[in-house]
Amino acid sequence: MAMIHSSAIIHPGAKIAAGVEVGPFSIIGEHVEIGEGTVVASHCVIKGRTRIGRENRIFQFASLGEIPQDKKYAGEPTSLEIGDRNSIREYCNFNIGTAQDAGVTRIGNDNWFMAGVHIGHDCQVGNNTIMANNVTLGGHVHVGDFAILGGMAAVHQFAIIGAHSMAGGGSIITQDIPPFVMCSGNPVAPHGVNSEGLRRRGFSAEAITQIKRAYKAMYRQNLSLEEARASIAVASAETPELQVMLDFFAASTRGIIR
Repeated sequence: MAMIHSSAIIHPGAKIAAGVEVGPFSIIGEHVEIGEGTVVASHCVIKGRTRIGRENRIFQFASLGEIPQDKKYAGEPTSLEIGDRNSIREYCNFNIGTAQDAGVTRIGNDNWFMAGVHIGHDCQVGNNTIMANNVTLGGHVHVGDFAILGGMAAVHQFAIIGAHSMAGGGSIITQDIPPFVMCSGNPVAPHGVNSEGLRRRGFSAEAITQIKRAYKAMYRQNLSLEEARASIAVASAETPELQVMLDFFAASTRGIIR
């Protein structure tokens, strides 16, 4: 049985799984689906075509599934999808997608969103990311697995945040951050490889060494980006961990931070 407070307002069309908890004064809309074991605290608003997976924890005053902050939006039936085991803290707001992109804003699994995080329309967020207080993602941003964004970091529309990368607090990110790279500042600038994070996630010493060499090819050897990509492609034959960098280069459209 779902445990729903008597003051919560749940539309009859909403699909609430067994074991879901909904706190006082929260509002759940008609097209919302919430998976088993998810906890929705008090004063949350979840609306639109929003599907939430299992065992998420949504803290008070969160707003999920509201329409995009995009003047082109004209009421199209777009959606928000949230995976499993995410922590969504106070005042987070995640918007649905738009017809001009995938039509869905998508959040993966095991992410940690601190207070006040804004996920704009059509963003695609992977798994195991951390976004500290007041991080802002403009529309259409893609964030790779295990990426970390420090408090008040702001990401420009259509930018890509590579897997295992890390941006310091207050960073202004207007171009793409390659996987594994640490950066900070306004404008944001690279500051080496997130070696400690990679060790904690089980990367071998040899793989980390090769990732550092790839970083040097991009930033320390006065190579053009195409030359650096060619060097990394050769190294990836023996270090498969570098393939994520090649995939990133293929998807990048805004240019990488340099």
